[in-house]
Amino acid sequence: MTDASRGALDGVTVLDLSRILAGPTCTQLLGDLGATVWKVENPATGGDDTRAWGPPFVQDAEGRKTDLSAYYLCANRNKSSIALDLASPEGQRIAAALAARADIVIENWKPGSLAKYGLDHATLCKRHPGLVYCSISGYGQTGPNRDKPGYDLMAQGYGGIMSLTGAPEGEPMKVGVGIADVMCGMYAAIGILAALRHRDRTGEGQHVDLALVDSQMAWTINEGTNYLQSGKVPERRGNQHPNIVPYGVFEASDGHAIVAVGNDGQFARFCDAFGLAGLESDPDFATNPARIANREALLARIAPVLAKIPAAEIVSRLEARKVPVGPIHDMAQVFASDQAQARGMVVEMESRHGPVRLIGNPLKFSRTPVRYAKAPPSCGEDSETILAEIAAEAAGPA
Repeated sequence: MTDASRGALDGVTVLDLSRILAGPTCTQLLGDLGATVWKVENPATGGDDTRAWGPPFVQDAEGRKTDLSAYYLCANRNKSSIALDLASPEGQRIAAALAARADIVIENWKPGSLAKYGLDHATLCKRHPGLVYCSISGYGQTGPNRDKPGYDLMAQGYGGIMSLTGAPEGEPMKVGVGIADVMCGMYAAIGILAALRHRDRTGEGQHVDLALVDSQMAWTINEGTNYLQSGKVPERRGNQHPNIVPYGVFEASDGHAIVAVGNDGQFARFCDAFGLAGLESDPDFATNPARIANREALLARIAPVLAKIPAAEIVSRLEARKVPVGPIHDMAQVFASDQAQARGMVVEMESRHGPVRLIGNPLKFSRTPVRYAKAPPSCGEDSETILAEIAAEAAGPA
């Protein structure tokens, strides 16, 4: 078997006790990298909550709705689903047996709630000293809010990103997708890989504690540090940038275009592209700090000019002058683009109900490329196979 077919994490086993998006994002990423992922789902509730978050749904051969919603598909490939009721003694026994064979356990239950099943980090890490155990929750395992439930929208609100997103005169606005969940899942994957590196050097596992709110605070990046440095609370600016001008979305004669002028040389070339000679040497606009100080005056000069020009022409003029610029695509244009095709960002996999189209993994490896080995499963699809593997291991050599 070649490195390409195994993946970088071949031989690593993950017991996934998470659901919805943050945990599944993490475990899908680990699965893409070659890990074996056992996804535990409660058959009494229909499995992962997102199975019901549709339409759209994958349809079976007779045109009936299946338990594969498009939302579920986005974060659950390269996993095997086992149906277990963790509230039952039998479910707990099987989950404990799976944990004994795992390198990683990941869960997003309410802090402390798995202790009654013997599946909490304190119990399992004591029993298996080399185990990497990752917990994801709304506010983390400590702090005054640890027992509060957490969803992406709540995290976006509590963590500050909604105070920065939206038009200045509008209401606070969430990001269009569950970005707090996704970023938390990515932080979790990084933390798990670091813990595995430590385990492989020392034999010592550990507990990795992730909070949606913590991770959301972390990716306020420059706006967060702008406040920490200045003490001034940032305001919503729509699509404008707090530290660079002109940088944002501009109206064209037939739509909109993105203009991202990152330095003074680019600003001079921008002015040349649209007949704004002299603007680049005006002391009010010649440097980025000056443009920030005179933002509204500058935009009042630029916006009417761009509004008379088709978006494609804005793009072509600035591309010719090597000024960062781009179109605004809808989903159809995104996935039909030659760039998406060239980069393998649309993949088709065969599920038990037929082919499904998924978003590709953005990681490109020269030696151990990501794998697309198994389509997102139906709830409990792999229960018999996994249970048979456990039984065979328990029985030992024939």
